[in-house]
Amino acid sequence: MFQTFTASTRPQDGPPRLAALRARLQAEGGDGYLLPRADAHQGEYVAACDERLAWLTGFTGSAGFCIVLQDRAGLFVDGRYRVQARLQCASEFTPVNWPETLPANWLRDACPEGAEIGFDPWLHTPSEIEALQDGLKGSGITLRRMTNQIDPLWTDRPAAPMAPARRYPNALAGNSSQEKRANLAKALASDGQRAAVLTQPDSICWLLNIRGADLPRLPVMQGFAIVHDDGRVDLFTAPSKCEALEWDSGVHIRPAEAFAPALRTLSSPVRLDKSTVPVAIVDLLRESSIEIAFAQDPCLMPKARKSEAELASARAAHLRDGAAMAEFLCWLDGQAAEMLAQPDHALTEIDIARALEQFRADTGALEDISFDTIAGSGPNGAIVHYRVTEDTNRRLLPGDLMLVDSGGQYLDGTTDITRTIAIGPVGTREVECFTRVLQGMIAISRARFPRGVAGSHLDSLARYPLWLAGQDYDHGTGHGVGAFLSVHEGPQRLSRAGTVPLKEGMILSNEPGYYREGEFGIRIENLVAVRKGAAPKGGDDRDWLEFETLTLAPIDRRLVQVSMLSADERAWLDAYHSRVATLLLPLVCATTSVWLQEACKPI
Repeated sequence: MFQTFTASTRPQDGPPRLAALRARLQAEGGDGYLLPRADAHQGEYVAACDERLAWLTGFTGSAGFCIVLQDRAGLFVDGRYRVQARLQCASEFTPVNWPETLPANWLRDACPEGAEIGFDPWLHTPSEIEALQDGLKGSGITLRRMTNQIDPLWTDRPAAPMAPARRYPNALAGNSSQEKRANLAKALASDGQRAAVLTQPDSICWLLNIRGADLPRLPVMQGFAIVHDDGRVDLFTAPSKCEALEWDSGVHIRPAEAFAPALRTLSSPVRLDKSTVPVAIVDLLRESSIEIAFAQDPCLMPKARKSEAELASARAAHLRDGAAMAEFLCWLDGQAAEMLAQPDHALTEIDIARALEQFRADTGALEDISFDTIAGSGPNGAIVHYRVTEDTNRRLLPGDLMLVDSGGQYLDGTTDITRTIAIGPVGTREVECFTRVLQGMIAISRARFPRGVAGSHLDSLARYPLWLAGQDYDHGTGHGVGAFLSVHEGPQRLSRAGTVPLKEGMILSNEPGYYREGEFGIRIENLVAVRKGAAPKGGDDRDWLEFETLTLAPIDRRLVQVSMLSADERAWLDAYHSRVATLLLPLVCATTSVWLQEACKPI
């Protein structure tokens, strides 16, 4: 449930492993090496056998990369992970603020003219390599394809996952695999493309209505797929994963080693997503003189726009998950009260993470948690993607803010919720910051916007109350969420980089925050679904959209400075809590029922 430092991720192992990599590079004639966190499927989540970045550096965050030179090693991380990187990595690895510092600029400053930087073409996308090459133009620094430089050094590397796949019910998916494949084939034919190569496991699982267990917290099966313009699909994976499944005549299972030969036989043009396909696949097609049509993964948008069946299932999953959250929050308040009354009563972050997972398990429907629970108290809450370990486990203290970001994987939906809870009375500054974060979350919840608006247009609504106070946060306001798939799903997102117009059926998180390093962290998160909105009275005759809030759980009213809220904000919070109480009260125990009615009183 919670992250532990194994022999593969101990900070003290980083320096000797770094020295071994440098020696190997020197023997290969390379001046440096790019090491991403990505695997060959280019998703956010990787199997234990592909945790190469963690093996080398000790850094276990879900995003980042390292550039290793003979005299320095830069670990590039964004604002979510800077504190974590400093805590987890030996001093030989220098954290680099990314994307503020681009890798090309860093290499220009660090490398002499003529330097060759190696990379494994299976672990990088064309978009990534092309951007780096463009940034290096005129520098004399070149990029060179290499075999993987980490795997020969990783003597105890885990085996590749081999979990069996299972069928996902059509009733929950809303469409059969045959229907999805037929629609995709029509799209390919319309674009004049003979085939599309799928590399991301969640796209493949969505298309074929299957789920797996190859990745932690993500119910997918790893593999590659070729979709043909007549709807046939060749799936390349370990055949043993599919032995228990019956397939229709349009799906053919092939061993993984048959993938490269199959690519060389395709008819032109072949569709590839430049942002997710490995460079190696591009190389294989070009070596065979096969024309490439770069375009978005054809599963991406239909997967993002949930069917009516998927939306109905998501509501059921959030109702169940909300009841589990209410039981947990009631328990936590009781534990905190006992701790305040009896100072020798210990309550730790691991206690909280374990308890929350148990409340979800008690529903009888939990397949897994949707990511490792973030349970950060006091200063640990300021580490945006904090993962509690036995080494970092902190005992809660009176006056702490407790940030709990968690979720569940249920057959009928994926949940993701964050609540920040007061452990006894807290300071005025904490309350004011919490209230600004709440105002931003309410602004997104209440947003009505015309069709064509993207996440980048809405992101500032969540930040505006913080900006007025000279405050901000270093992560996006929201990410897409799958249907019993990835808790982080594209292409939709609420962020400055979110350029995809929002459309009905998309599910996103709404999670502004605020963090003071060494002191506290605050985040409030609900999941929302995009739906058609009513035209405002007296407004323009336009096509309007709005958000439906899916998440059901009280927000800690003790942390709200009511005088800072507008009348509309107070009305939204009271209406939300009224809905939470109405829907959850029939589902919780008697003790939680009493607590819930108090927690959901009007502000």
